[in-house]
Amino acid sequence: MIVTIKDQKFEVIKNEKEGFDASAVEERLTDYFDGYDYIVGDWAYDKLRLKGFNNKGNKLYNKFNDYNNVDKYIKENCAYGCKHFILKRNKVE
Repeated sequence: MIVTIKDQKFEVIKNEKEGFDASAVEERLTDYFDGYDYIVGDWAYDKLRLKGFNNKGNKLYNKFNDYNNVDKYIKENCAYGCKHFILKRNKVE
């Protein structure tokens, strides 16, 4: 599913337990996330947290935000069984 948030297009590539809420993402998404290839959102105590991840080819890439570690991040940093989602940025070529 392709969504537009703040004039940016994203593909929802994971939507665990229907965690994706476009209006909540719209409220939380800032220009801080502009350089990230992926945005992971998770819910804890009815609050949405966002975290950016990148592919190795991204100039902002580092080990901490390596997309290959996204499953580990969800397992270790998100509440067990929480609603969460992954958005992939659709880059304009």
